[in-house]
Amino acid sequence: MASIAEPLPRNDEETPPANAYVGHPNAEDLAHIPGEAGWPVVGNTFRLLADPVGFAWRMYRTYGPVYKNRAFGGWHVALIGPEANELILMDRQKNFSSEQGWGPTLDKLFPRGLMLMDFDHHRIDRRALSIAFKPGPMRHYAGALDRGIADEVANWGGERLFYPAIKQLTLDLAAESFLGGSWGPESPRINQAFVDEVQASIAPIRKPLPFTQMKKGVDARAYLVDLFEKETLKRRAGEGLGQDMFSQFATATREDGSLLDVDQVADHMNFLMMAAHDTITSSATSLVWLLAKNPDWQERLREEIVAVTGGPDAKGTPRGLAYDDLGKLELTEMAFKEALRLIPPVPSLPRRALRSFEFGGYRIPGGTEVGFNVGLTHKLPDIWPDPERFDPMRFTREAEKARHKYAWIPFGGGAHMCLGLHFAYMQVKILLAQLLQRYRIEIAEGYEPEWQPWPIPKPKDGLKVTFKPL
Repeated sequence: MASIAEPLPRNDEETPPANAYVGHPNAEDLAHIPGEAGWPVVGNTFRLLADPVGFAWRMYRTYGPVYKNRAFGGWHVALIGPEANELILMDRQKNFSSEQGWGPTLDKLFPRGLMLMDFDHHRIDRRALSIAFKPGPMRHYAGALDRGIADEVANWGGERLFYPAIKQLTLDLAAESFLGGSWGPESPRINQAFVDEVQASIAPIRKPLPFTQMKKGVDARAYLVDLFEKETLKRRAGEGLGQDMFSQFATATREDGSLLDVDQVADHMNFLMMAAHDTITSSATSLVWLLAKNPDWQERLREEIVAVTGGPDAKGTPRGLAYDDLGKLELTEMAFKEALRLIPPVPSLPRRALRSFEFGGYRIPGGTEVGFNVGLTHKLPDIWPDPERFDPMRFTREAEKARHKYAWIPFGGGAHMCLGLHFAYMQVKILLAQLLQRYRIEIAEGYEPEWQPWPIPKPKDGLKVTFKPL
């Protein structure tokens, strides 16, 4: 039996040291867990990249809710279902490392982002950054979002590719809300840098060799971090200091009153900008597509929005959605939740076990890379009847109470719950308030775009829609 480092000797109430590490298990250590090794050397890497959704369903149906898989140079154990999600996300024993789970994929691209931090280190930095998402700053962002969205979508009548349009708008909105200004002539390069970082996260070649996607991603990170470090120094010198998110981050303090290091602020900004830019773009795109496919629900949301805002003014200009009225769009929020169920922007989440644990009748050794599949859990038919059907009524308060709390997890959960989830809800609600008071969103009969499912879902053709003025 190949040796695995012993479980870390500690009391369950203690926080593991930041560098807690145990060795990787091999095939013999995981022999009792069902699954597949795949092809020699590469394992299942290319099968997984070719069809991640189909691969996960085949493994689940063949082996059940606990299975092993060899890909990207090592063994992984998947745990499927709400109970698995709760075990890993709540992590009451502080047994699952997010840093070591995401590290092999993201350490060259988003080091020191919140997602790559564990336990006390994560808690301290998260608390410092959370100031940017308090009611005061959020009210400021809401006003900026409403103005920026209104100015842009007023010109969206007719046919267009929605994904590139909303991606550029989301980047521009992020500049206003996050930086308090615009990206200026750097906007195309910044947009491409985020694209390169995200695509590098699933590149088969994991070293930044010349002409590889990983090299593009690493170079993109260097460019963005340099940009954000310079901005941090400007804000701390009082230049451009305001209510924007970056000003909040640049001046955030830890519990002892110390400022975050400049390079830490830059890394946090790089990660949060990517999350806000790409995941909101993905989720807004899926929601617009589903509303175009389901015009009855589109009309119901339009009626709700008009009832809350008062509808367009005497000149036909839509009234904006006030910050205090965000909570009144209950049907709109339910529709957004259903879109996030059908097409979660982060389809799977990895962790690494710091010591052995048991789940589903199997003992999983310490050091194992484990993960759960958000997209698969969101379509388990015993939890979600007729799972492919768009039905926002799944998210009434009564329906949510009757379901396992961890059956729906597009924002993660526990200590690593998405810090910007309320920002995402706010931006999408404001977007729909402006769109649906102006247009009827239509698609060609029988149109079904093909989606790139990984790492962040997007329609391969850009999503062809028509905005028909009301």
